[in-house]
Amino acid sequence: MYLIMERTFVLIKPDAVKRGLMGEIISRFEKTGLKIVALKMLVPTKEQAMQFYPSDTDWLVTVANKSLSVYKQLGLDPKKDFGTEDPVEIGKIIKGWLAEFLASGPCVAIVIEGNRSIEVVRKIVGATRPYEASPGTIRGDFSTDSPELANILKRPLRNLVHASDSKENAEKEIKFWFKDNEIIEYKRSDENIIYGL
Repeated sequence: MYLIMERTFVLIKPDAVKRGLMGEIISRFEKTGLKIVALKMLVPTKEQAMQFYPSDTDWLVTVANKSLSVYKQLGLDPKKDFGTEDPVEIGKIIKGWLAEFLASGPCVAIVIEGNRSIEVVRKIVGATRPYEASPGTIRGDFSTDSPELANILKRPLRNLVHASDSKENAEKEIKFWFKDNEIIEYKRSDENIIYGL
């Protein structure tokens, strides 16, 4: 009997690719027992990157609030860096920076399969803000970037990887980057040990 496992999406961003961290990042997922079922290197166009990131108001406000909370904590004025305090407008600015950054160089798109893969991958990746990520996570080990530094420099947070945050988003993101025939089904030789199959 073949057990159907959950799938998630990971995008290794240009900062990680250019630093030669692809192998290290992929190996962390594989060592956990997760299975790579699709993988490709690509340079997204800015249009693709803009379509990849959501445009709904909730997402824009959520993205903006991550930066605004840091500004508040540090007593900084967001209007100085963004020209506005409106979360939707700030979200649009950050989305533009994210799209430009993804289109600036090679990325690696990956579909990962395994038991509770969405939660496990996000744990391995670490907190979105690298300076908050725990040691042992990808972001905690390889970055110290922060929203205030990114915003002052008019760029997105450089946090090495994107990982789907829900089953719904994983399905959308996988379909966005991969065709069905690019996802390979196979059995790892250690699945019987990992899952007791």
